[in-house]
Amino acid sequence: MAFPSLVQAASRSLGGLICLLFICVTDITGAATPNADPAAALRERYAFLEKQLRSNQFGQPLVLESTETSDRVQGDIHAIVNYPLGIVGAGLGNPDHWCDVMLLHINTKYCHAVAGLSGTTLKVNVGTKKPEELADSKRIEFKFNAAVSTPDYFEVVLDAKEGPLGTSDYHIRLEAVALPQAKAFLHLTYSYTINLVGRVAVMSYLGTIGRNKVGFTLASPQVGAQADYIGGVRGLVERNTMRYYLAITSFLEAIDLAPEAQLEHRLQSWFTAVERYPRQLHEMDRKEYLEMKRAEHLRQQADR
Repeated sequence: MAFPSLVQAASRSLGGLICLLFICVTDITGAATPNADPAAALRERYAFLEKQLRSNQFGQPLVLESTETSDRVQGDIHAIVNYPLGIVGAGLGNPDHWCDVMLLHINTKYCHAVAGLSGTTLKVNVGTKKPEELADSKRIEFKFNAAVSTPDYFEVVLDAKEGPLGTSDYHIRLEAVALPQAKAFLHLTYSYTINLVGRVAVMSYLGTIGRNKVGFTLASPQVGAQADYIGGVRGLVERNTMRYYLAITSFLEAIDLAPEAQLEHRLQSWFTAVERYPRQLHEMDRKEYLEMKRAEHLRQQADR
């Protein structure tokens, strides 16, 4: 088969996977250098973003940013959540709970936390936006680094060396500080490296079935009632950054419910949340999403 035909085939079959891949994390604001006091640095960031958190296009206290370079993509969300830091840390410091979060994403097919001598690994399968056999999906293995949790600060980091479609060096980081009135300020960041083969496959997807997809950042001043949003790779990053943030908040919403009620609440909450942004995030109807995710959850439980 000719190389262009291979690319077109990859675009059709892996379009959903490509969408998922453009979500992983590092700090867009340049936090590559360690800070002696990360809690103080995050509070400074909160003060800097306070005006944007009060007034933005999302209708909630949230700021979303994205960047891309020749070999790396990044997404970044800062947000206020109506949960105390202790709840955030207790829930998201547990690797099993990260699987509860990840499975809400439309492209995640499976997640299992496995403890070993060198620590805990999250085995995550990703694929298309439709029901899919695990054998047809792709595996990413994240190392779950021990969470940092104090009365004032929480941090957890997930790393993966290898990924599908020419991707590598995944880094997922969530940090949070306590705010007054039993709230917390979250900072979620995503990044990974992509090589030339992966870049070609992504650009093919963006030129075909993904050509009408947009992100959340305005590409130009709004004209009339129709906003002009960015597309391309940054649009992919922004859509998936938002999907994962909404998965985190959906998980937190259900954390105090009876165990047997938590899954359904998370699924319903996540779908309702993404549908607030239909132009960017709508992919299927509620019934189709719920049936797919309930089946994936059952498969996941059976495999443990």
